[in-house]
Amino acid sequence: MFERPQRGERAILVHASLDGAPDDSEREEFAELARSAGAIVVGEVISARRRPDPRHFIGKGKLAELQQSIETHDAELVISSTALSPSQERNLERALRCRVVDRAGLILDIFAQRARSFEGKLQVELAQLRHISTRLVRGWTHLERQKGGIGLRGPGETQLETDRRLLGNRIRQLRTRLDQVDKRRTMNRRNRVRAEVPTVALVGYTNAGKSTLFNALTDAGVYVKDQMFATLDPTIRRLELPNHLHVVLADTVGFIRDLPHELVAAFRSTLLEAREADLILHLIDASDSNRWQRVRQVNSVLKQLDADRVPQIRVYNKIDKLERRPRMTTNRHGEGRAVWLSAATGEGVPMLLETIGERLQRKTLHGIVHLQASQGRQRAKLFDLGAVLNEESLDDGGWVLELKMAERDFQRFIRRENLESEILDLLPMIDQAAAATSK
Repeated sequence: MFERPQRGERAILVHASLDGAPDDSEREEFAELARSAGAIVVGEVISARRRPDPRHFIGKGKLAELQQSIETHDAELVISSTALSPSQERNLERALRCRVVDRAGLILDIFAQRARSFEGKLQVELAQLRHISTRLVRGWTHLERQKGGIGLRGPGETQLETDRRLLGNRIRQLRTRLDQVDKRRTMNRRNRVRAEVPTVALVGYTNAGKSTLFNALTDAGVYVKDQMFATLDPTIRRLELPNHLHVVLADTVGFIRDLPHELVAAFRSTLLEAREADLILHLIDASDSNRWQRVRQVNSVLKQLDADRVPQIRVYNKIDKLERRPRMTTNRHGEGRAVWLSAATGEGVPMLLETIGERLQRKTLHGIVHLQASQGRQRAKLFDLGAVLNEESLDDGGWVLELKMAERDFQRFIRRENLESEILDLLPMIDQAAAATSK
């Protein structure tokens, strides 16, 4: 039986695709991922197939080419850009006589190296155990026989069953601990809402410069390096805007194409900072030729988190590489929609702060809401928010509520309750000064 070596960084990258050969940007991104994990890339093999081979994913010809490349470069590791099934990974290791890791395993390894906080380590370990639990198939074939006979009977379960039980117990422990962390995080969010402190979430594709911008805005001293997932742990800092409004800025984990589902699930509580935010700063690398593809991928993850309805400001970073000047564009309502800046040089950062302040400037809404009899929970929450001025009961059991509340509180309410903003019929705001004069 082949014993997997535990060490070895000389890697051959296998770019296997089912929809044509991968383009140069995809290959470079995958190579950068491997280097971020500490691998020394010594060769590449490109394979394009219509359908995967059930045993090895790649065909016999590419398997032979891969074996030759391993011998030529004295490689110790093969990294696949495509997700492999447990049986495919095992069959490749037997055929190649070296370790095989797919894209999900590679990203999990990077996250394990970068996690520093207690919460981050718990989240990464949970994601790793979920991934490993799918790869226990025949991992201990030499111990799977249950002994029989007098004096030879074992505990009644195979080694595989023992491993699964131990993994299941550890996963439950991690979930319990993360639930406690999530409760504290939820309580902190509620305290910020009660204190009327807006939250701004910083999201973006990995290596777009989020940590650099976060430091430029808050002087947080977050670790910065030109590599993928240089920082992993979420960071929250208070920020004062030019209009003297205090906000909380939350830095989230970077996104990437085909982010493993285990990571999205494990980091859900951290990423919920984006869903609960009043405003999202979507950081984009302006010098990246594939930036629009990156934008779509980030927005796809935000949609999974139900954060796609949160207002966004697109921040185009690294304009110093393009020799462009800072600028700001507005939407049809005259609100700041996008800002071009350089987080490294500081150009355009004051413009971004002013744009954030204008977008978060407290606006009060005054209007009428019609609720049905089945929406008693929403009615109770509006009363809890102190937003109800008058109430009228309807014959069908519903209610007509006159509301007055901050616009961002109303937007947060309809997002949480999955309602449409059109439920509020706006009334003209009374000029308080004129009202006082008329009295």
